[in-house]
Amino acid sequence: MRPIRLPEPPGVGGMETPEIFTGAAAATVVVRRAVVIGNGSPGAENQCLGLVRALGLADHLTLYRVTRPQGGINEWLHFLPVSLHKLIDQVLRQFFRNTRLAPVVEGRKHYRVPNGGSVGVGLSSVLEADAKKIVAVARDTFEKEGPTLIVTCGWDTISYSSSIRHLASGNVFVIQIQHPRSRLDRFDLVVTPRHDYYALTAGGQEEIPRLFRRWITPQEPPGRNVVLTVGALHQADSAALRLAAIAWHDELAPLPKPLLIVNIGGPTRNCKYGVDLARQLIASTYNVLDSCGSVRVSFSRRTPRKVSDIISKEFAGHPKIYIWDGEEPNPHMGHLAWADAFVVTADSISMLSEACSTGKPVYVIGTEYCKWKFSAFHKTLRERGVVRPFTGLEDISNSWSYPPLNDAIEVATRVREAIAERGWSVG
Repeated sequence: MRPIRLPEPPGVGGMETPEIFTGAAAATVVVRRAVVIGNGSPGAENQCLGLVRALGLADHLTLYRVTRPQGGINEWLHFLPVSLHKLIDQVLRQFFRNTRLAPVVEGRKHYRVPNGGSVGVGLSSVLEADAKKIVAVARDTFEKEGPTLIVTCGWDTISYSSSIRHLASGNVFVIQIQHPRSRLDRFDLVVTPRHDYYALTAGGQEEIPRLFRRWITPQEPPGRNVVLTVGALHQADSAALRLAAIAWHDELAPLPKPLLIVNIGGPTRNCKYGVDLARQLIASTYNVLDSCGSVRVSFSRRTPRKVSDIISKEFAGHPKIYIWDGEEPNPHMGHLAWADAFVVTADSISMLSEACSTGKPVYVIGTEYCKWKFSAFHKTLRERGVVRPFTGLEDISNSWSYPPLNDAIEVATRVREAIAERGWSVG
């Protein structure tokens, strides 16, 4: 396959209002509401919610969630499509009910993620995703309420979003975040990082064995309905950070400056590491302490216990270092607002994207453990000057800046353009 040259992500070269939004003829059909279909993953749902916020529809939002059976044998069935997984779960429960094998098969019927954390938009409830019901509402209320924007993210949501568009294409505009790998014409827009196409580039074809390419990348170059981003979408926009700065003022404002925030993720299949990275992080952090006023460390849900334990034990009781204990409230947004600099492990595209949206210094540790599309992502960040490696030789008091990443805002512009081509507008 011939290597491809990917187009630049939206917004490169400056953000201007497209002429289609400034003309005298305003669209008469207005999109005033959004439906988000999530998969229970905070990282995936944050991308949907970040785009909805950027479009100004966060106050007119309904959140649905695709859930899978959990526990027992279900942990081995997550590779199946959701509908098939649920069917097999029901059959197995009926067949093995009241037998000695029931504990092996059974688990919690559905997995619910609390409404805090990733939701963060004042929603009081999360509904179980049902494509037919969503279609019915979109059709029945179209004349009065206008079209419905459908935003979904993740593998488990693909069948729902594609079904909704098939059944109600004249009443909805469907956006699939994260690449569905095939049949892109099922969606009005697909939003995906440019590094998802790494295996189609010249460097990717040299590095990735041909056998693996079909499993990790789309099979054709991005078409007209594909919007490429640098990183992940998120909710950490300027308005959210202003609110977080107020909410966390009393706790974070008095801390000695500069304040260094250390965000630690967890190993992935494209960025594998263990306690070796923890020891590297500890040594480098000690080396920069003289140039720090204070340090706050946070772990993610993916951080292995062995990694968090060695870091917590090493820094426990240090007068300059505070380690968040995982109890609510989560200080993450406050950290983004009040930090003077960040250190982020290389595995987390979401945390890096959020940090790089602030325009503040971002140092990355662990890129040497990454491969394939993760390496391509880090290369893009370095070339743009938004990150630097964390070596322990840095002077944290020496600040530097760059044009912040604004993927959500730039994607929102492309969404408005595509919706305007239908004669609609976003209210």
